[in-house]
Amino acid sequence: MSNTILTSSLVAKETLAVIENNCAFGGMVNRNYETAQSQSMSSGYEPGATLNIRKPSRYTYRSGRVAVPQASVDSTIPLTLSQGGADLNFNLFERTLQITDQRIQKKINAAAATIVNEIDRVGLLLAKSAVYNCLNPAGALPATQAEAVGAITAINRRLDEMGAPRDNMRGLIMSPGFNASAVSGFAGLFNGQAKLGRQFDSGLMVDSLGLSYAMDQNVALHTNGAATATNINGAGQTGSTITVIAVAGGTLATGTVITLPGVYAVNPQTRVSTGVLADFVVTADAVATATSISISPAIVTSGAYQNVTASPTTGQPYVIKGAASTAYNCNVGFHEDAFTLAMVPMATPPEGTGARVEQISHNGYTIKVTDFYDGTNDNVVTRLDVLFGWAATYPELAVKYYTV
Repeated sequence: MSNTILTSSLVAKETLAVIENNCAFGGMVNRNYETAQSQSMSSGYEPGATLNIRKPSRYTYRSGRVAVPQASVDSTIPLTLSQGGADLNFNLFERTLQITDQRIQKKINAAAATIVNEIDRVGLLLAKSAVYNCLNPAGALPATQAEAVGAITAINRRLDEMGAPRDNMRGLIMSPGFNASAVSGFAGLFNGQAKLGRQFDSGLMVDSLGLSYAMDQNVALHTNGAATATNINGAGQTGSTITVIAVAGGTLATGTVITLPGVYAVNPQTRVSTGVLADFVVTADAVATATSISISPAIVTSGAYQNVTASPTTGQPYVIKGAASTAYNCNVGFHEDAFTLAMVPMATPPEGTGARVEQISHNGYTIKVTDFYDGTNDNVVTRLDVLFGWAATYPELAVKYYTV
């Protein structure tokens, strides 16, 4: 029975299992980049280190026989790692208990839940600020079966328009309110009895209509500023800044979504208009009287990276999605490649420090457990550390769905 007594290794394995099973948003995004990175940095990473995620070049189609060589322009997305965790005290008696003892399980579960909550919170804050596609600016929750189906259909349609694959890797992170409304709306619909049973028992949405679902209390809240829209000032504008008549009424807040007159989104492969005005997210506060607005994505009207049909029409107003000074839950529909979560090994202390260190990885999740003796209180202090980072790798493959 010696292998069941509380050890650093068992604490690490048990905590990692809880994290893996409860990481809602983190469990639905791309985790492939960290494997190669971890293998190339076997000694472990330090907090603040940056992983550069390489994105492939894009090209335009050549029509005809004559070759037209195009330059390969690779781009990278930075992912910065940050350290955090939770710390436990085990008295010497508890150290003699088995890992399955309820007292030990409660401590480990609580610590792991704290870590999971932070990982998901950081990821959903990134989604709020990085995702520019935006639906349901009125913010109304679906109140009927038709509205619930319509919400899911609209999310899938926007992902289709942006070229997101239909490969069973689409998901939707929902606020508690959105989840409750959707469950009510889907009740008795065309789902099979097994799915309806799971939905009834859990009170959570089950996979259907091409999406996997998760309810998350960490869905980020965005509050529009008090600004009212003014007009575009200047023709032929491209790039990540637009010139406007002075912002009026108050601040145009970071994270606010706007549309620009005459600027329609295009399919990223065909560059053909989707017939829908392109959404842009404000990337820095524009205070009242400001004459420029920073936006993402940058306006690109031609070439391999074209994302819109034309520059905004000068003299016409841009449109702010949502009401002034109103808060919205940023529910997120996405393909897994829209975001990357990396959890990588950390550097460990050298021998002779008196600390016992156990670091394990499983399915892309890594945790380091460090034990050291607190002689003053006759306790063993156990540090649980993670080193993780998020990146919006392909934000065009995601859409925010506002609810109030």
